[in-house]
Amino acid sequence: MDQSKSSRSSKSKINTAEFTAALNQFMAITNLNQKDATKYIQKFGRADLAIDAFYNDPIAISGVPLSKPLVQIPKLNALFDRYKEAQSMGEDDVMGIDGTLRLCADLEVDPEDVVLLAVACELNAPAVGSFTRTGWREGWKALGVDSIPSMRNLLPRLRRNLGTDYFYFKRVYLFTFDFAKVEGQRSVALETAQAFWGLLLPHAVAGGALVHVPDDDEQERPDGTQGWNDSLTMLWFEFLAEKGGKGISRDTWNMFISFARTVDFDKHDFEGAWPSMIDDFVAWANERASAS
Repeated sequence: MDQSKSSRSSKSKINTAEFTAALNQFMAITNLNQKDATKYIQKFGRADLAIDAFYNDPIAISGVPLSKPLVQIPKLNALFDRYKEAQSMGEDDVMGIDGTLRLCADLEVDPEDVVLLAVACELNAPAVGSFTRTGWREGWKALGVDSIPSMRNLLPRLRRNLGTDYFYFKRVYLFTFDFAKVEGQRSVALETAQAFWGLLLPHAVAGGALVHVPDDDEQERPDGTQGWNDSLTMLWFEFLAEKGGKGISRDTWNMFISFARTVDFDKHDFEGAWPSMIDDFVAWANERASAS
């Protein structure tokens, strides 16, 4: 037998096996049909590169439809049943703390990872450590995933969007107030609010979602000046410890993101519509800076 022919045959078999493995992995995570999935593997060669392109570059493959992959609702219901509270039934099913912790373990994500705020927002979670069957089903369906591997693969994209996309960050940030608030209360406890700011603000600073703009107009572009940073987050926390009171109102929580995005201690408009806590913070910080 010709040695070069044998070598080519062996190489072909290895490549075919690798291709099939990559194709199967790609299909398991994306739920894309075999024909279109094959185009991705043919172009990118590896499952991880193809998966990244599928979720982050919708025009990576010409001719592949841009619609989300078909999600199987029975699979989502079965997954929910795996984690739900044993005593809950039907459409009122609830996944509680224990189930959420098991889910985090299966997703290989720390329960305190900021990405879980994005997940909670997408699934319209009613409270910390709680998911409803309806929110679970409709949220994952909208995201186009119905398996633990595909959910796990989605987390880096959600985490990246939360840090880099101001509009997505704002959506999750505003959702967080009701998510963190104790039912029946009008404000979020100061300690709780600070814990969530401690998750959200550093992530947005690092990713650029809170880059400075001259005015809180959503069409404004970054102006290149110094914006919110981790030092200001710590200064804000110092102010809260000294002057913050017991709780954070919805108005203060919601307006804070606009303040952080446009922060300018020298030009702050004390006659504007800012909540009094934000005005007090600016006055406190300016006085502190003058005294140092």
